[in-house]
Amino acid sequence: MLDAAARWPLGVAGAAANRNIVNAPAIATGDALIIVDPQNDFLPGGTLAVAEGNRIFAPINALAPRFPRVYATRDWHPRDHAYFQAQGGPWPYHCIANTPGAEFSALLERAHVDVVISKGTERETDGYSGFAGTDLAQRLQHDGVRRLFVCGLATDYCVKATALEGVAHGFEVYVLVDAIAAVNLAPGDEEAALEAMRRGGARLIVSAHLR
Repeated sequence: MLDAAARWPLGVAGAAANRNIVNAPAIATGDALIIVDPQNDFLPGGTLAVAEGNRIFAPINALAPRFPRVYATRDWHPRDHAYFQAQGGPWPYHCIANTPGAEFSALLERAHVDVVISKGTERETDGYSGFAGTDLAQRLQHDGVRRLFVCGLATDYCVKATALEGVAHGFEVYVLVDAIAAVNLAPGDEEAALEAMRRGGARLIVSAHLR
């Protein structure tokens, strides 16, 4: 029998989303792990911190060596990025290119990352999706990837956008619900994002169930 953490990785508050978790497949050739924005500014102590962000690293580090290819995305913004509050956007300064806040967390075992994708590098590009203004789709296709397993930060923004755009590009997409965490600016944002991904064609799975 599965323990409580495996059966309900999102906790009691995520019970509705937990009911939509499906059986995980076996990892195979043509699969890729997509680690979304495991950066210092999105972690406790950062300028746009996800409160439970550090919990993603144990499952990610356990999984990464098992995948044929591992891609990590990162926000890599110019200081005058249009989505910063100083420019009239919604967000505080975060992940400015070549600053400590934009670096990958030391908690991530970087040796297993094959490809780094920088996004949000243009002033007017939001950079939510790993595909937005990047060559991620072309790289995946060149590498023969067919299925994406998405994890990282944050569930209700960049994870959601990356998963949905992955589906739109024709990939089979799985979201690892125990290896993501949400900003939750408003109550219910996490569950709404999970439901949006599910309705958009992504499958919700638990990393410990991957064979």
